[in-house]
Amino acid sequence: MSKNQSTTKKLWEKADPAPYMKQSRCGLDKELVREISQNKNEPEWMLQRRLDSLELFNNLPIPNWGPDLSKLDLSHITYFAQASDQQADKWEDVPKDIKNTFDKLGIPKAEQEVLAGVGAQYESTVIYHNLKEQFKKQGVIFEDMDLALQKYPELVKEHFMKAVPAHLHKFTALHGAVWSGGTFLYIPKGVNIDLPLQAYFRMNAKGMGQFEHTLIIVEDQAQAHYIEGCSAPRYGVDSLHAGCVEIYVKPNARFRYSSVESWSKDAYNLNTKRALVEENAHMEWVGGNFGSNVTMLYPCSILKGRGASADHLGLAFANAGQFQDTGAKVVHLAPETSSKVVMKSISKGGGVSLYRGLIDIRNKADNVSTSVNCDALLLDDQSRSDTIPVMKINNVSATVAHEATAGKISSEDLFYLQSRGLSEEEAMNMIVNGFIEPITRELPLEYAVEMNRMIELEMEGSVG
Repeated sequence: MSKNQSTTKKLWEKADPAPYMKQSRCGLDKELVREISQNKNEPEWMLQRRLDSLELFNNLPIPNWGPDLSKLDLSHITYFAQASDQQADKWEDVPKDIKNTFDKLGIPKAEQEVLAGVGAQYESTVIYHNLKEQFKKQGVIFEDMDLALQKYPELVKEHFMKAVPAHLHKFTALHGAVWSGGTFLYIPKGVNIDLPLQAYFRMNAKGMGQFEHTLIIVEDQAQAHYIEGCSAPRYGVDSLHAGCVEIYVKPNARFRYSSVESWSKDAYNLNTKRALVEENAHMEWVGGNFGSNVTMLYPCSILKGRGASADHLGLAFANAGQFQDTGAKVVHLAPETSSKVVMKSISKGGGVSLYRGLIDIRNKADNVSTSVNCDALLLDDQSRSDTIPVMKINNVSATVAHEATAGKISSEDLFYLQSRGLSEEEAMNMIVNGFIEPITRELPLEYAVEMNRMIELEMEGSVG
């Protein structure tokens, strides 16, 4: 194992929580929701939305159509923890205990070298946020959600949980009740940000729940790329990630959302992501999912304007004891819309990967084109991969293509590479890296390298 691999593995497995200023008791009730809202000095309308969401949460059932969630004990989750009451705009001002964790993750270096701006959240609150001056002058707003609610209340109120309503399912309702931190990004009309922006979310405490809210508005003819990274250490008890991403892509705009998530095997990753895409606008999703006990994640594009389009690229790695239930949803509401879905999964050690997707073409969506491609790679005889594509086609003018493959690494391919001087482990890693290349090539170099590093860690023990 290389030094970089060893460092990455320690970040997954070893906890180093900072002392907390505020930490809620386990469990959830109206009193806690009121405490969270009061602590953030929120307007009355947000408190009411939280309380309405809590009522929905209490009345909605836990989803039973996917992975088994019966072992997730929501009464033992900590719903709010605050390590610092100060948000820094310089790394040297971040509290030392917290800064050490983010230094190990490489956040300061990434900001210096390849990013237009960075936000960093630790547990329930954002502890650092900064945007390069050149983009501030163009009117770009890059804030954490708590501050955005104070500074731009009407803009937040207009969009908050409109793309992802609280009643969607039990965990969006939970999110609406206890959300904290996250990212607010506003790109003005015609502005093109040529460097990625990044937010990194670290869940560090034992039995923690993290519920960051990402709200992105990309105005007419604007263009940007935003990356989210997530990680959590291992404690031996359940943790919960139920964040929410809402993206509004206005006419003629282009936006790319990338995420690399490396949760520990304690975590339930139940995130909800949705984009509303208007006339001639384009939305891209690029994602890699690693770790977690259970993942349920299906980024959704709603193509509501004529000529809107969306691309979904995703990778999931299911190792021993893991269930990766991932996919994509695209709803074609308008004519001449198009979409492309490419999903890849790798299963090892008895892990289960499942593609769950939806293509929904409504009756007024004339001349739509869509294609779905799902590829699964099984590294042993104990692992499993399933595909559940749902196609709702209500317009005969639509052009629809679907392809799914599942297979193992062939002995012939291994023999060929070994005959060229590679070890069996090196040969397997090369084949796997080629398999995921359509995903990694869409990421900035630094993040592609990190994803390959995660793959190598997950691949340990595949030979022999």
